[in-house]
Amino acid sequence: MAAAASAAQDELNQLERVFLRLGHAETDEQLQNIISKFLPPVLLKLSSTQEGVRKKVMELLVHLNKRIKSRPKIQLPVETLLVQYQDPSAVSFVTNFTIIYVKMGYPRLPVEKQCELAPTLLTAMEGKPQPQQDSLMHLLIPTLFHMKYPVEPLKAASPFNLAEKPKTVQLLLDFMLDVLLMPYGYVLNESQSRQNAPSGQSCSSSSSSGGSGIPQPPPGMSFYAAKRVIGDSPWTPEQLEQCKLGIVKFIEAEQVPELEAVIHLVIASSDTRHSVATAADLELKSKQSLIDWNNPTIINKLYKVYLGDIPLKTKEGAVLKPELKRDPVSTRVKLKIVPHLLRSRQAAETFPANIQVVYDGLFGANTNAKLRTLSLQFVHHICVICPDSKIKPLGPMLLNGLTKLINEYKEDPKLLSMAYSAVGKLSSRIPQLFTKDLALVQQFFEALSKEEPDTRLAIQEALSLMVGAYTSLEGAPRTLMEALVASNLIKPQVQVRQVAVKFASTVFPPDHIPSRYLLLLAAGDPREEVHGEAQRALRMFPGKNEKESAGKQMPSFPEMVQYIQEKASHRMKTPAKYMTGTTVMPFNPATFGEIVLYLRMCLAHSAGIVPTSQSLADMQDHAPAIGRYIRNLLSGHFITSSSSSSKGGESNPVQIYISLLQQLLSGVGGLPVMYCLLEVVSVYPEKLAARFVDKMDWIKSLMNTNKEEMRELAALFYSVVLMTVSENEFKTSVQQLIKTAKDNHNLEMQHGSLMALGFTVGRYLSKRKARMVEMHDLEQPDTIVVPEQDQLIKSTTVTIGSFLDSTSPLLAIAACTALGEIGRNAPLPIPNEGTGFTKLHLVESLLARIPSGKETNKMKERAIQTLGYFPVGDGDFPHQKLLLQGLMDSVEAKQIELQFTVGEAITSAAIGTSSVAARDAWMVAEEEYTPPADVKVNDVVPWVLDLILNKHIVSPNPHIRQAACIWLLSLVKKLSTHKEIKSHLKEIQSAFVSVLSESDELSQDVASKGLGLVYELGSEQDQQELVTTLVDTLMTGKRYLHEVTGDSVVFQGSGLGKTPDGQGLSTYQELCSLASDLNQPDLVYKFMNLANHHAMWNSRKGAAFGFNVIATKAGEQLAPFLPQLLPRLYRYQFDPNIGIRQAMTSIWNALVTDKSAVDKYMKEILDDLINNLTSNMWRIRESSCLALNDLLRGRPLDDIIDKLPEIWETLFRVQDDIKESVRKAAELALKTLSKVCVKMCDPSKGAAGQRTIAVLLPCLLDKGMMSTVTEVRTLSINTLVKISKSAGAMLKPHAPKLIPALLESLSVLEPQVFNYLSLRATDQEKAAMDYARLSAAKSSLMMETINMCLQYLDVSVLGELVPRLCELTRSGVGIATKGGCASVIVSLTTQCPQDLIPYSGKLMSALLSGLTDRNNVVQKAFAFAMGHLVRTSRDSSTDKLLQKLNNWYMEKEEQVYKTACALTVHAIGRYSPDVLKNQAKLVLPLAFLGMHEVPEEEKGEKEDGNRWTEVWQENVPGTYGGIRLYMEELINITQKALQSQSWKMKAQGASAMASIAKQSGSLVPPHLGMVLSALVQGLSGRTWTGKEELLKAIASVVCACSAELHKAVPNQPSVSDVLQAMLKECRKENLGYKIVALRCTADVLKTTQENRFQELAEIIFPMIKKNSPETMGASPSQNDDEDENENEKELQMDSLICAFESLGKAWPRNAETQRCYRQELCKLMCERLKLSYWKVQLGVLQAMKAYFQGLMLLEAEHADPEALTAILLETCSSITHSLENKSYTSIRTEALSVIEVLLTKLEESKQWESLNADSRELLLGSLTALTLDSRPELQEKASLLKKTLEKLD
Repeated sequence: MAAAASAAQDELNQLERVFLRLGHAETDEQLQNIISKFLPPVLLKLSSTQEGVRKKVMELLVHLNKRIKSRPKIQLPVETLLVQYQDPSAVSFVTNFTIIYVKMGYPRLPVEKQCELAPTLLTAMEGKPQPQQDSLMHLLIPTLFHMKYPVEPLKAASPFNLAEKPKTVQLLLDFMLDVLLMPYGYVLNESQSRQNAPSGQSCSSSSSSGGSGIPQPPPGMSFYAAKRVIGDSPWTPEQLEQCKLGIVKFIEAEQVPELEAVIHLVIASSDTRHSVATAADLELKSKQSLIDWNNPTIINKLYKVYLGDIPLKTKEGAVLKPELKRDPVSTRVKLKIVPHLLRSRQAAETFPANIQVVYDGLFGANTNAKLRTLSLQFVHHICVICPDSKIKPLGPMLLNGLTKLINEYKEDPKLLSMAYSAVGKLSSRIPQLFTKDLALVQQFFEALSKEEPDTRLAIQEALSLMVGAYTSLEGAPRTLMEALVASNLIKPQVQVRQVAVKFASTVFPPDHIPSRYLLLLAAGDPREEVHGEAQRALRMFPGKNEKESAGKQMPSFPEMVQYIQEKASHRMKTPAKYMTGTTVMPFNPATFGEIVLYLRMCLAHSAGIVPTSQSLADMQDHAPAIGRYIRNLLSGHFITSSSSSSKGGESNPVQIYISLLQQLLSGVGGLPVMYCLLEVVSVYPEKLAARFVDKMDWIKSLMNTNKEEMRELAALFYSVVLMTVSENEFKTSVQQLIKTAKDNHNLEMQHGSLMALGFTVGRYLSKRKARMVEMHDLEQPDTIVVPEQDQLIKSTTVTIGSFLDSTSPLLAIAACTALGEIGRNAPLPIPNEGTGFTKLHLVESLLARIPSGKETNKMKERAIQTLGYFPVGDGDFPHQKLLLQGLMDSVEAKQIELQFTVGEAITSAAIGTSSVAARDAWMVAEEEYTPPADVKVNDVVPWVLDLILNKHIVSPNPHIRQAACIWLLSLVKKLSTHKEIKSHLKEIQSAFVSVLSESDELSQDVASKGLGLVYELGSEQDQQELVTTLVDTLMTGKRYLHEVTGDSVVFQGSGLGKTPDGQGLSTYQELCSLASDLNQPDLVYKFMNLANHHAMWNSRKGAAFGFNVIATKAGEQLAPFLPQLLPRLYRYQFDPNIGIRQAMTSIWNALVTDKSAVDKYMKEILDDLINNLTSNMWRIRESSCLALNDLLRGRPLDDIIDKLPEIWETLFRVQDDIKESVRKAAELALKTLSKVCVKMCDPSKGAAGQRTIAVLLPCLLDKGMMSTVTEVRTLSINTLVKISKSAGAMLKPHAPKLIPALLESLSVLEPQVFNYLSLRATDQEKAAMDYARLSAAKSSLMMETINMCLQYLDVSVLGELVPRLCELTRSGVGIATKGGCASVIVSLTTQCPQDLIPYSGKLMSALLSGLTDRNNVVQKAFAFAMGHLVRTSRDSSTDKLLQKLNNWYMEKEEQVYKTACALTVHAIGRYSPDVLKNQAKLVLPLAFLGMHEVPEEEKGEKEDGNRWTEVWQENVPGTYGGIRLYMEELINITQKALQSQSWKMKAQGASAMASIAKQSGSLVPPHLGMVLSALVQGLSGRTWTGKEELLKAIASVVCACSAELHKAVPNQPSVSDVLQAMLKECRKENLGYKIVALRCTADVLKTTQENRFQELAEIIFPMIKKNSPETMGASPSQNDDEDENENEKELQMDSLICAFESLGKAWPRNAETQRCYRQELCKLMCERLKLSYWKVQLGVLQAMKAYFQGLMLLEAEHADPEALTAILLETCSSITHSLENKSYTSIRTEALSVIEVLLTKLEESKQWESLNADSRELLLGSLTALTLDSRPELQEKASLLKKTLEKLD
């Protein structure tokens, strides 16, 4: 116990001490130190068990707080506190207090520190109570704005390592969401609402949040959320903005899973502050493609935020606490959320949230127009996307919402339109929702007439979509719908009527009578969009295939007629009737016309035939069948007693139909109506014609209308009715007609009458013939001879005949037609021949008209028809053969249609009385007709056939051949059962085959059809033979030779310029080979039937042959051979021969009905095409290319990947085809192939993509890029580039092949012109061009591709790539390739430096070989690469490289090696400086030597020098320092240089030596000895260019180190040795060199004070004397070369100056030597002073000065007055010249200083007397002159000296 107490006491004492310290702290700094040291331990004391201690701590903390609060700058030990806070063993009491100080201290930290600690805050949150977590997050959020994140999150560790803390992430994300939702400047009014609530006046805000007195939180947040975001210290709006930005940045840096943070970005993007919204928007856009909007997590979050917490029970079953309940977000946020929901399929399916969002957006309290629009878009989205199972429950709610919106919201037409169309979409999704509710349709119809035009379109669309929902109405609703449609069909708005028509046609079945009636009414609407729609609905003829037509019923004829009748009679009583002129009709003409036609269709339908189109001729073919039905109707139970109906018999549907027709015809007329009436009466004249007897005049009036066809029909009608009257009436009527025809001058009436006469007589005779047959059967032959009738008929015929020659073509045609009718039915009642109107005359007259140019085509047609009819009605027609012969001879060019008519006529005339033409077309169908047994047979078919086959088919005239072919076809078709035809099948076949090779398509086509027919007719035996002969003929191509007569046409129109076979047989040969390949030669007939492509068969005449039926059959028979046929047919569709192409396309269209056939047989087709690409026929090659082009487009090629290389290679070959069109086709195919392959190589294709790349690359690289064909190369490159772009990382395994190939192509694909220009360019141009070539290569597509590949390289690939790259670097041809290799190596060093290390050595040696390339540009590129490569290479390789370069530089003479060294070292220095630093001892001496390279004229070397200088300067601490550092190495290398065999290198070494000597100040042994020995050794031998450098270097060294040299050191030459060597050089002949030698020697002598004057004088004196003025003047100036003369003079002068200068410097302090030379030297100088150039004078004066300064005579101890006097006199007499030199100030100045030295010396040695009077005189004179000099300093000096002299006086 005591121990515990004492421990507690200790603790208290410690706390006291801390208190004391705190009290003593005077400055902030002291306080901060104490706090940071003691705060954490003090807080720990809170866990003490002693109450007192805890109390003390609290006291201390209170004190602290006061002080800290007032001092915001003081930092707290946050880091330590955080560690302490995280301690798991800490007591909660301690942690609670710790966090208080963390909260206080953290915001005070500098921003960097806050960022550093931010992750710790997160770590600290784990497992702590919620309020504390909130506080920590509140601290963290503002820091996020300042955080720095690594640029590439994958490479560097991210600051927040959140992956392992899912719980923390969740907490953080929730908090961030609240921060983002927080509005700026929001204040939480807590206190006020808390007080108000209990007092019963709960304020509006609290009541909305559950009424428990909780204030209204901001939208989207709960009260609790708002409170924790506001925290203890609320943020200002600016701080809040920063926080939000920080959160966006945090998400951008991918610190949390993207999936979780989407909602945050969406909310941030709706922020009211621009900066936040923009940042979030950008981030959302960039992530757009990555975010999976169908992820339920994301979508549920979006919904949750949008809707807030809807008061449902939570899962736990308890109601959510009110303060935790979130409100829905503001409209601003909603507007941002909905567009994202629109992207998502998941959102559309999520129930009930989707409906809640829709209702909120449409009807919420705070919604606006924009949100409404978005919500409607969402409705559309739901209607389109939501699957059936999920949309069912939504339907009613969506519909209610939309109808509510439509009813209540009227402001914005656009919105309404959207709502309407949404209803439409909904109806197409859930039709059953609408079916019961017709009110909606009614409402929409009403809206359609009331709404604004903008909205109408949407309503119309909606209604159109809704139609589908009502197709199955029954009972009352259907009746209701009828009424609705009926009422809307008469609305004024055209859209309303249009929709009503749509309803009428779609909602009701096609046999629903009331709706058909409504449509018929609509068909008379004035507006096209309405009546067009109605007519389409009514005239929808059953399709070709029977399946469709089975379902497509029509109302039954009787019912429909009845209904129309009722309506018509009803309408006549209402204002709806229609008045025209005098007549009143129940319907307007358009409606009425449509009604009649529709009734005719119903009639046909009920009669059991397919109702056809509006073509009358087609309708007439069905007349016999309709007749049977009508007979049934009339004889059936419809007929009621006449009394029951007021109209008598009108209740029969047929009668009603007739009366309707009559009514319309009287009112308006119209051909179809006339026809319908004629038809219905003609099919049952016995019963129905009588009705019209009393209407004859009306019919006559119809015969006078102005339409020709109408008159013909009316005349026919007249004749039908006339047959029912009595003989007398008949007679009078006929006479009446004759009269009209003859007398009337009204053309129409004449025409009508003529036609009526013809038809009437024809009918009459036919009837009579029938009666005669009957009588004959009854054995009463002669009872009906009516002579007067005969007479009448004869006269009628003659009358008609007289009109044949009428001037009016109309009447002539009518006459011709009328005669034809008479002749068809019976023998013409005129004589056979003789005079007047006879049969012969008639035949000749008509035949003459056929070839005539005057007649119209119609006339010709009618004449031919008429001729064909004569032998039909007359078994004894005498001129049958004449007539046939005449028809056959009447062929004219280009009258194909006519030949079909001729064919029919010949067929009729040849078979005569047994022809089908003799039947009554209304009563008997062609197929049902059999000729009567007892007629006279006049069949001349054998004769006709013989004539056609042996004369016309082989005619030399192509037109006749064509016509004959058509006739033959007609015979075979019409007389297929005729024994004559059956027995001549072979001959007919060969006739057709001969026409197959005609040059015009129609003949070929006709022949091919004929062949098909012939084959079908034969027995099995015949068929065998026929096939054999056909195949034989086609395949051997035997031709019929038409003999050529004088007038035969050899080439017609377009015949010229076709292939010799006129493209003739080619089509059929192809068809035949196609059949033979299937081993089914007889199929050739089927093919011929299918290859129908001539328009002729669509015409009325052509269609009569019914080939489409045959073709359909042929197609079915061919179906089993499809697999073998398809590939060939597919190719043939692209044949360059148009004929073949069309034929095969027809066959293809007929056989291949399945759209997916091509995909099914893809492999077979492809094999066939690949084989045929190299066929030996160009046509096949071309068609294969084009087919391939078509085949590859837009098809998945996964199954044929392995075929791709073969296709590429084959197409490459074809691309170089001899024929241009084939090349073009191949180019097309290749382009398509390229596109397809690029698509295939997309990474999204997965394994298939990998395989494609693997098979393609080798092919493109080896075959494509190496091709000699430019286009192939270009395409291959472009394809490779595109593939590499799309394939990305999949290229990696192929890089080793791809990269070298592309590099090679860089040069291969360069334009050849470059090489040409290169050979002819100057060096400078060449260099510029090479640079251009290289940069072009680097920016080329190939390089782009290479760079794409390089991104993906790694260790796995380098092993294979590097050897190839090395090989290419060494032996590549072309600048571009070499430059490319270098560039790739550089890229490798940056892309994968680590992986490259093992291969660097290889690459280095490859580059090394290229460094000495002749081409400077390549050299530079390689050096550049080398500069980069050394970074990744091993040290040993770098050593070797530099060693090699060193040797090159020192040993190789050629400049290229030196440049290579300079470039490489320079590049290493620049791009891998650290490598250079490591190798400095080797590199820098070389650089130093390189700096001293003596440049010749070419600038290259100067550049090298500059590069070396740069390397040296970059890497040494100043030149002086550098030389001292690397002295040993520098001397070694310079010595080597001096010993080099190359003079240039020697000079360079010397120059470098000189630099060392100059810079280093003083060399010390042993370096001195080494340097000097090296230099002296270099001196021996002959003079060479640059040797001067050695002399200068020696001079520099000796001058710098003379002191050292005087000490004797082994291996160090003495001064005298050096001088000896130098003097030897002074004796060299070369004057320039001599001068340098002398100067250097003089310098050395001056420095070392050695006495070598004698030797020097021996060299110099002769020089001076040789240059004496006399000798100079004597030098012959005849020298032509002025320049050389000048240079010579310069040199001479230089040598003089140098001589004197040297003498001056070498003048020794040696009495003996001076005695010898003083006189002579003085004399020499004085002479030169008088006679030389000024420069020489100056030199002499300077030498003089040195001479006097060193002259020992002027010193007292060596005095010799006599000698001195002589010298002075000599001097003074000559120096006055210089003193008085007016031109050069410098000479006067120098002379003065000589005088000054003299006088000074004389003064010092007191030898004034030696200066005798003469000398003084001279001097004074000159000085006096000088006192007036222009230069003040000279004046001054002169006057001083003058004074000195005067003193002496």
